[in-house]
Amino acid sequence: MISTIAYGLTIGAILYIVSVGLSLTFGTMRIVNFAHGFIYTIGAYLLITLLPFARENFFLSALVAVIAVIPISYVIERFIIRRLYGVSIDYAIIATYAVVLIGVDLIKWIWGATPIPLADPIGKDVSLGLVTLPLYRIVIILVSILLSTALRLFFKKTVVGKIVVAALEDKDAVRSLGINVDRYFAYVFMLGSCLAALGGVLYAPITSIHPYMGFMILLISFAVVIVGGLGNLRGTFISAFVLGLVMAITGRYWGPAAETMVFVVMAIALIIKPIEV
Repeated sequence: MISTIAYGLTIGAILYIVSVGLSLTFGTMRIVNFAHGFIYTIGAYLLITLLPFARENFFLSALVAVIAVIPISYVIERFIIRRLYGVSIDYAIIATYAVVLIGVDLIKWIWGATPIPLADPIGKDVSLGLVTLPLYRIVIILVSILLSTALRLFFKKTVVGKIVVAALEDKDAVRSLGINVDRYFAYVFMLGSCLAALGGVLYAPITSIHPYMGFMILLISFAVVIVGGLGNLRGTFISAFVLGLVMAITGRYWGPAAETMVFVVMAIALIIKPIEV
């Protein structure tokens, strides 16, 4: 059972890393960004492409892969997302889902459709009393905690963060001060994309890399965002780990229902507190 909980915490950490950017994008722009799943996937593929050039140094390749998605996310935000501000949410769903479909075909064209396995980059285990866990999974959990702290400080202490937080409360009031809110939203979008890519590269050694890997993580991430609250960093952190544990514990006793239980929890959350988009 301890190993199941540890696995759930690992899944929760990945869900948080992917979901927090989605939460910020959803909370600030009111954009349902399916393109997030494409960025998640492309991050993993950039990782395996860069590994031979970095002499199989996983962490260096991961860093470069995350940075490399910035221009990709800029193009998506500049030419697609920015045109969707203030329009019906249906247009955002259709446009960003089209980005995912195009992205998947591009990935299959460049890298092929065959799943690619990736070995544990650390390859060491840590004994924690009654259970032995891979050190890499512990690293992922620690990264998510450090990231949560860093984001909290960023939004409380930096000018950009304070403007984004203020825009979350009242976008029109911030615009009335002469601040170009859309530019800061673009920064948030690129930050969220980097986090999606980070989630992809960190989860790659745990699962196989394939063109459709972003679809399921995207749906579960939306559930995390809805349960945690739009734009709520602390709520996203808590809901990610809770849903990660739900998946792991359910999977231990009834594997096929592991992912379904996430959406059961989401449905309960919507019944208790419906969201307004």
